[in-house]
Amino acid sequence: MPKRIVIAVITLFLMTILISVASADLPVGVKTGDWIEYDVTFTGTPAQGHNIVWARMEIVAISGPAISVKMTSRFEDNTTTVTNSTLNLQTGDLIDDFIIPANLTVGQTFVDKNLGNVTIQNLEQQTYAGAARTVVSASTSTNTYVWDQATGVSVEGNAQEPTYSLHTIVADTNMWQPAEPATDALTPVVLAITIAIIVIATFGLVAYFRKKPSKPAPNMATFFVKP
Repeated sequence: MPKRIVIAVITLFLMTILISVASADLPVGVKTGDWIEYDVTFTGTPAQGHNIVWARMEIVAISGPAISVKMTSRFEDNTTTVTNSTLNLQTGDLIDDFIIPANLTVGQTFVDKNLGNVTIQNLEQQTYAGAARTVVSASTSTNTYVWDQATGVSVEGNAQEPTYSLHTIVADTNMWQPAEPATDALTPVVLAITIAIIVIATFGLVAYFRKKPSKPAPNMATFFVKP
């Protein structure tokens, strides 16, 4: 076999390995069937197509670092549009950074083809869609992004453009469940005491009326005795 062919085969083999390793380093935190909904508010005069008031993203399919999504957007005039797109964590085709690699932490980066390498700047606990979540965030000169760390999905964003500003925040999702409302520790005790008082009072009343002597019925004949 000619030397050039051997070198080409080896090079192709090594490239394949490197691509596989790179893909393995980009964990996907979402799965098919996941969905997330957003409330969107804006001020000023948004550009055409940016006057959105609500949006929903559904995960349709996943193939390696490629994630197929269906985006439903509702505009201020109550019209809706549905768009099918494919995000790719490896190439940085993330649209508006809807999903990034999962489990990133401060100092780590991901690729956005429009922004280049984006570095995670903050990690904190916040409440989103009714549950406490660990989130990571990053900022550019005009945008602020917040993602759920475990899934890599966007949970909040702020965009500042010359003629308008846009705020997006998660409203509902099936990726996690809202926390159960806290129960007051005294509530069961108070309830038990109340029930006990009612039971004791009931038995007391029953016992009282059972023991109380009944008044003898009047002798009707006395009403007819002549003086």
